[in-house]
Amino acid sequence: MTPIWVDIAGWGGALLILVAYGLLTAGRMAAASPAYQAMNLAGAVGFIINSGWNGAIPSAALNVIWAGIALVALIRLRRGPGPASRE
Repeated sequence: MTPIWVDIAGWGGALLILVAYGLLTAGRMAAASPAYQAMNLAGAVGFIINSGWNGAIPSAALNVIWAGIALVALIRLRRGPGPASRE
């Protein structure tokens, strides 16, 4: 039997990613916003926990990449615009 915290992580991750995508599609959130990227990162971590626990390796691998993309985006957002955009 799967521990409840694993199920909560999976459902919480799904909810975060779906809400983020819904807000983006509705024009209420920008893809370049820290909130959008943080929701994707946290959601992917929830999926990694759930799929890793349940042995769904392809899903876990996809979400490791998803989390990596969100983390890179958050780092870039924190650093600000790069030299090329200052021209």
